[in-house]
Amino acid sequence: MKYIVTTALLIAGIINILPVTGVISAGQLETLYGLSFENNDLVILMRHRAILFGLLGAFMIYAAFRPTLQTLACIAGLISMLAFVVLAYASQPFGEALRKIVIADVIGSLLLLAALIVIQIRQKTQH
Repeated sequence: MKYIVTTALLIAGIINILPVTGVISAGQLETLYGLSFENNDLVILMRHRAILFGLLGAFMIYAAFRPTLQTLACIAGLISMLAFVVLAYASQPFGEALRKIVIADVIGSLLLLAALIVIQIRQKTQH
């Protein structure tokens, strides 16, 4: 139980950092998402999205080793991941590439939820 929070934040952080490679180019975005990005405005938005995911992922990884930030990092990651899952399911159908992201976000969400439970248990036993 000692490493659950750290491990959960590291895995969820890595899941969020992976899309940062999309900053490189439209071609990299196409590889990541299995979609065509011919509209330059959409490419700009998606590259910015990659940066935001990188920031969130970096924060979660940093918080994995900073207990005072772990609750905030878990909540931020959980909101982001669950929002994507809800949006995806509300907008079905979606393709295979997005299905993989949904699965990764469900796994990340479950890990972060488990981490939050462990944090709560830890706080109750310290008081």
